[in-house]
Order: sequence, then structure tokens, then C-alpha cells
Amino acid sequence: MLYGLAIIIGLLEGLTEFIPVSSTGHMIIAGHLLGFTGDRADAFEVFIQLGAILAVAFLYRDRFLGLIPGRAPAGSPPSERNSTDPGSADLGSGQRFAGVRGLLLLAVTTAPALLFGKLFHHVIKEKLFSPLTVAIGLAIGGVGLILIEIFKPRTRVTRLDDIGVREAIWVGLFQCFALWPGMSRSGSTIIGGMLMGVDRKTTAEYSFLAAVPIMIAATGFDLYKSREFLHLSDAPLFALGFLVALVSAWFAVRFFIGFLGKHTLKGFGWYRLALAAFTWWYFSH
Repeated sequence: MLYGLAIIIGLLEGLTEFIPVSSTGHMIIAGHLLGFTGDRADAFEVFIQLGAILAVAFLYRDRFLGLIPGRAPAGSPPSERNSTDPGSADLGSGQRFAGVRGLLLLAVTTAPALLFGKLFHHVIKEKLFSPLTVAIGLAIGGVGLILIEIFKPRTRVTRLDDIGVREAIWVGLFQCFALWPGMSRSGSTIIGGMLMGVDRKTTAEYSFLAAVPIMIAATGFDLYKSREFLHLSDAPLFALGFLVALVSAWFAVRFFIGFLGKHTLKGFGWYRLALAAFTWWYFSH
């Protein structure tokens, strides 16, 4: 039974981590529905996030390698690359999201959430990790996704390499909203980027890259705090969840990038509102 739960939770983590529907919110709701709660379950859910992180690190490996100071951008010219390959675009044409500049942009984006997360970690864990608070976050974020598509500012930035400090700061500030479970880190950062005139595909890709440092920091901190609940006997269970999250996240990221080339985010907004309504109805009785 535990291995079946590990597969379900791993799928939820991988499929929802990088799309704007809140992976944490889904895991909290699923955990309460399936009876998979408590300190051991919390440690498991934190650990499998590493699988989702690894999926993005692999898909965007050229981008991350390009952040090494002094390293020349790898890869062939864009015209010779497969346009459906995530992270491959513009790598051969004077990449600007690279080296020290790229690291500074990620640092600017990551700093606000790290600061707020450190200051309010205890309050967030104690007060906000419940299905009803998740329902509130899902609803607010859903309305935000719908409104940003209706009142979308004029697009100014259409390439990852053209993102500047102003966009990085704005995305970083909006990333703080994701500290409320249900708001969604991906959804919050995409809304922040689009408000600054970044097209949805570019801001989604920047959101993926910015997810890695903040998720590594948050996951590392939570695992340290939960170290007493990590036991060698649970290694197979954790490994299964990790692998499922990795594979499903890999597919989810590729699907989402292709989806954004043809569709808006309104569908995700309506889905969030429907899930919020169900969650509130089910858990408020």
C-alpha cells in the first residue's frame, strides 16, 4: 500500500511541480484524502522534489553549464537545433543568460523568497499546510492566471536571453507568493513575468531555471529539519517516489512548453478554481 502511495504522490509532484497548479497543494490534498500524512509523509514529499529538480537540470543542462563563468555557450546555431528541445534555443548566438550575469539574475530572483521563507518558515508550516488554506491559494492563483490573460500587458521580451534585472526582481517578488501552499511557485512567477511584458513561454522557461536554486535551498533546509524521520529502511520507498517524480516532471516540462506555444493559461486558472471549490466543500464539512 505504501508503494502505491509513493507512486501516486510521486506522479502528483512530477506532473504539477512546473505547471501553474501547485504541486504542494496537490500533495497536501492527496495526502489528506489518502491518509498519507505526518512527519514521515512530509519528509517523503520533500525528498521527492529532488527528482523534479533533477529533471529540469537535465532538460536545461546546456543553460546551467553556460552559467559557469568563463565557459563559452555550448551547442550549434539555433537554426540547426530542434526547436522543440527545451533549453536549446539561442545557445549558439551570443547567449546573454550565461556566466556571471546569469548567476546574478538567478540570485536576484531567488533572494526575496529565501529571505521570507527563512523569516516565516515556522508560521508557514504550522498555519498554512492544510486543505482549506490550500483551497484559498488555489482560488487566488486561479483568478490571477485568468486575469493576466485578459489584461495582459504588451509583450516586450520574447527570449530568455533578453530578461534583465527588472524582470528578475519582479519574478523574484512574485515567487514569494508561492510560500502560501496552493499559490504555486510556477504560477506566481509566470504571472510576475507576464506583468513585466515577458511572453508566457519565456517567463515559464525562466521560472523553470529559477526553480532550481530556490527548490534546492528549501528542500535542503526541510530535509535537515526532518532528518530524524529519515531512516534507511525507507530508502526503497523514497527512491521509488524520487524516480517517479523525475520521469513525470521530465514529461510535464516538455508538454508545458509545447502547450504554451499554442494556448493561454486560462485553462489552468479554471482548473484551479474547480479544485479549490471541491477542496473547500469536501474538507469544510
